[in-house]
Amino acid sequence: MNSTKEQLKDKLQQALIAAFGTDYVGVDPILVPASNPKFGDYQANVALTLAKRLGQQPRAIAQQIVDKLDISDLCKPPEVAGPGFINLKLQTEYLEAQLNAIQADPRLGVTKAKTSKREIVDFSSPNIAKEMHVGHLRSTIIGDCIARILEFQGHDVLRLNHVGDWGTQFGMLIAYLREVYPEALTTANALDIGDLVAFYRQAKVRFDADAAFQEAARQEVVRLQAGAEDTLHAWKLLVEQSRREFQVIYDLLDVHLVERGESFYNPLLPQVVEDLDKAGLLVEDQGAKVVFLEGFTNKEGEPLPLIVQKSDGGYNYATTDLAAIRYRIEQDHAKRIIYVTDAGQSNHFAGVLQVARRAGWIGDDVELIHVPFGLVLGEDGKKFKTRSGDTVRLRDLLDEAIARARTDLETRLEAEGREETEEFKARVAQVVGIDAVKYADLSQNRTSDYVFSYDRMLSLKGNTAPYMLYAYVRTQGISREGNIDYEQLGADAKILLREDTELTLAKHLLQLDEVIADVEQDLMPHRLCEYLYQLSDKFNKFYENCPVLKSEEPVRTSRLVLCNLTARTLKLGLSLLGLQVLERM
Repeated sequence: MNSTKEQLKDKLQQALIAAFGTDYVGVDPILVPASNPKFGDYQANVALTLAKRLGQQPRAIAQQIVDKLDISDLCKPPEVAGPGFINLKLQTEYLEAQLNAIQADPRLGVTKAKTSKREIVDFSSPNIAKEMHVGHLRSTIIGDCIARILEFQGHDVLRLNHVGDWGTQFGMLIAYLREVYPEALTTANALDIGDLVAFYRQAKVRFDADAAFQEAARQEVVRLQAGAEDTLHAWKLLVEQSRREFQVIYDLLDVHLVERGESFYNPLLPQVVEDLDKAGLLVEDQGAKVVFLEGFTNKEGEPLPLIVQKSDGGYNYATTDLAAIRYRIEQDHAKRIIYVTDAGQSNHFAGVLQVARRAGWIGDDVELIHVPFGLVLGEDGKKFKTRSGDTVRLRDLLDEAIARARTDLETRLEAEGREETEEFKARVAQVVGIDAVKYADLSQNRTSDYVFSYDRMLSLKGNTAPYMLYAYVRTQGISREGNIDYEQLGADAKILLREDTELTLAKHLLQLDEVIADVEQDLMPHRLCEYLYQLSDKFNKFYENCPVLKSEEPVRTSRLVLCNLTARTLKLGLSLLGLQVLERM
């Protein structure tokens, strides 16, 4: 089913051609939601942009378009207003028919993408031998949401976890453990992740201060790259230990990924260097092999290099990313590759993508997108840290959110005099806590920094997960109170829109497809959050102004259907954000 907006755009484009000829095929009618509901539901502003081209006043142009505009099946007669706006108000009968049509559709009228594409979402990407911290929160949550929406739209999505599992840090860690805890290099689970992190820090201190240890660490890297059996076995144990700890967090967040670390691309790196050389892009600079970037300069105005091979023969992140691009295009057959990393890596990706394009590795049919995001800040407006100044562990952050949700729940239960089972309280606390953290992140424009506040994200008021969950719980409460199974209302149960709050809710329900289509393209999850917040708000106003169970038929059934459509829309929308719902709270 085409969205209302798409139908109106098609009709406006037909009217433009009918009024001004075939030169106006494909002209954008500039259709936007009306700024003020009293003027209508949509507003076409194309007449203002055509004044110079046509040599006419915008109002006269708008009137000629309206004279050729046939939208009687969707809207009331259009009106020309102001300097040349075309105001469109949807027919109540049209809204009722659209809502009745989506009742039986599990996708609620959201059409799949016209063409299914192979898409890769590269997100989360923690480093082995380190714990996931608050800095991994945004990549993991935003990446998962984008992957969910693309999957829902029918794309073939590969969710890749590009973990840092190779390089100097492993030589350093293995060399140190050989001295202080050799058992960890031969026995599985000899260390937990906290001990591993502590040893890594100690190894780093030693590496920075001890030239002999530096050399020992480098030799371990050489042995690792050469596939020495004992070093490789030690490396695998360290990777597996970290992987298990990461999985605990991914399970808690309900996030699914395919791990493909930096080590995966290691055999491909020499070919990257060779092929860049053959392409005439590679230059030797101070012993290193580099590609000088176009449009990137230092303070002196000299071109900046992208180092592909270091002077000691080693490789770096850029080399691995170049190898990954080639593999993903040639072997995975990706048509869109999406990198979800912090904004601080924007220049890195701009450089890498430029080199890959200049080398001819990215075809015209392949799109590579860096999806940057801002920082997580503490309530003091500075980078979010513990009181001691350490980076906040992601596991601690999530556990704290669940604990606070549990405290809030128990306070509320006591105030209401309610008794609930331990199982109920544990389940509600976990869903509310995790949902609150995810939603607080996703509801921000991802390019901005945001302040992390447990109190704000767990609030029952405002644009928060608990507010949304309560709206859903309210729909289920109506079902329980009336002993009604929404699924048994029947596809032939008719919706009748009489009150203003019913009409407002109905119009909003029918905008879901537009919102999801926008997020699929611009990869901005906060647009879906804002839609769901507005939906919850409009439903609560409907609930307050329109009795449901106490109404007479056929209004009672109509309002029950509206409640069910709201519940299904909330549940679907929240699931695309990676959030779960609760029947009771």
